[in-house]
Amino acid sequence: MKLTNRSKVVSNKKMSLKEKLYLPAIAQGMGITLKHAVRNLVKGVPSVRYPDEQRPRAIIWRGQHVLKRDDEGRERCTACGLCAVACPAEAITMTAAERTKDEKHLYREEKYAEIYEIDMLRCIFCGMCEEACPKQAIFLTDRLVDVEMIRQNFVYGKDKLVEKIEQRIDISERQKKTY
Repeated sequence: MKLTNRSKVVSNKKMSLKEKLYLPAIAQGMGITLKHAVRNLVKGVPSVRYPDEQRPRAIIWRGQHVLKRDDEGRERCTACGLCAVACPAEAITMTAAERTKDEKHLYREEKYAEIYEIDMLRCIFCGMCEEACPKQAIFLTDRLVDVEMIRQNFVYGKDKLVEKIEQRIDISERQKKTY
């Protein structure tokens, strides 16, 4: 029984003496290795002394997440959950809550994300969360994710994700949209 109309023709041709010996392929591979070794000896090893020097990254490079604030300093996220649904790695979890009258200066809408967490070990930095967000609350910046030694420290909560009022994070050219 055939499930598809595709079929693959397999040939069982005999290998030549040259192919059986593998010597030409080995010599070709050694030639490439020797070429790279000589180039590194003449020009120097192409390395960078990180963190003093950093290689330039592409404009489309995606790094650490940030939850943006509006012009008045209120959090933009309304805990709609679209970013969590769009995340293919299921790295985003959130719990919604309703703001009180005392919290009007903290949140834009009546509903806000009481708990917002991203598991950076699961995140694949695809940018689907920022594409799905209707309030433009989450963005991937051009910053590197901090190095941690304990797995639990890779679960970023609002303390690490929400930008500080005195330290606003500019979003890169890739993320500036004109509507």
